[in-house]
Amino acid sequence: MHIDKAKKRIAKQVKKGDKGYPRITLEYFGEKEDCASSVLVSFILEEGAEVQEQRLASQSDARDDETIQTTLVKIIERADAKTVIEVPDVSVIS
Repeated sequence: MHIDKAKKRIAKQVKKGDKGYPRITLEYFGEKEDCASSVLVSFILEEGAEVQEQRLASQSDARDDETIQTTLVKIIERADAKTVIEVPDVSVIS
């Protein structure tokens, strides 16, 4: 899947807002605010359920990594996520 198409599909899911569970949260991390070297995917099946997490790493910016963005789309689709939350900006790893 092309990077722009993957980003648009993720953005579309995020724009839907809170529609309940299952819920996926995407949070980007990096050494600097302008480059995300990894993304943390948090999955919650239902209210009160334990959070399942998976971290994906990239040699470049994960937000522009076609493989990572395509993987995120597949995770969202396979989980049949009703809500997708994307944390704005990059959280700096100290």
